[in-house]
Amino acid sequence: MNPVEYLREVYSVAWGDLVYIKENFIEVLLTGLIGPLLYLLAFGYGVGGSMQGGGEEYVRFILPGIIALTTVACTFSSVSMRILVQRLFYMSFDELLLCPVRVSSVILGKTLSGVVRSLISCTVILIVGCIISPGIDPNPLIFLVIIAGGLMFSMFGLLAALVTSKTQHLTLITSIFIVPMTFLCGTLFKVSDLPEVVSWAVYVLPLTHISELSRGILLDEGIPLDSVLIVALYLCLFFGLCYRRIATRRN
Repeated sequence: MNPVEYLREVYSVAWGDLVYIKENFIEVLLTGLIGPLLYLLAFGYGVGGSMQGGGEEYVRFILPGIIALTTVACTFSSVSMRILVQRLFYMSFDELLLCPVRVSSVILGKTLSGVVRSLISCTVILIVGCIISPGIDPNPLIFLVIIAGGLMFSMFGLLAALVTSKTQHLTLITSIFIVPMTFLCGTLFKVSDLPEVVSWAVYVLPLTHISELSRGILLDEGIPLDSVLIVALYLCLFFGLCYRRIATRRN
């Protein structure tokens, strides 16, 4: 396989979604930023401000969690809804499967827009965080975590769009998986503060480990190797499920 040819194939699949981001940049940016910034203000300064010693330390604690949260906010809903609309209303996704492109190129091409969205929004939040909380260490490794999180939740969104046939089903998946992860997966407080049974259940969720990796890098606490392994396993799992679903649909 020629790597240059393969990357060109991935880019060809992603081209339409990337053009959409370029032509609607302000809307895309605001859509991905408003929610996380509200969490930062409401919890960082609202809840944190009522804590003993003020909210600066709490802002420093939750900022990595907000960045992890942004990788979900910018990817799952946008990718899943876009693919579902392309499948059900425009039939353009099925037309894509008729083209002589690799299944892996379809997966990476259709999730690339989510990765780009998360990189843009997380970079803005990181800049804001470094301004309001000087204790944050802007380690370049955080961008690897953002890319991994953006890709993982984009593939989750792609998988959700492939297994559902109604927008109501996507709403149900969001309510069952995305909303609980938003509040429980170490974004706003330590997972260890939860009851033991709940903390073990939350531990296996993917956002927990994006939060742990972000916090370990930005707060210079060290990189948790178990989180690296679990994120890698989730990437492989979602890629494999998407591959199987698309290959079955193509045949």
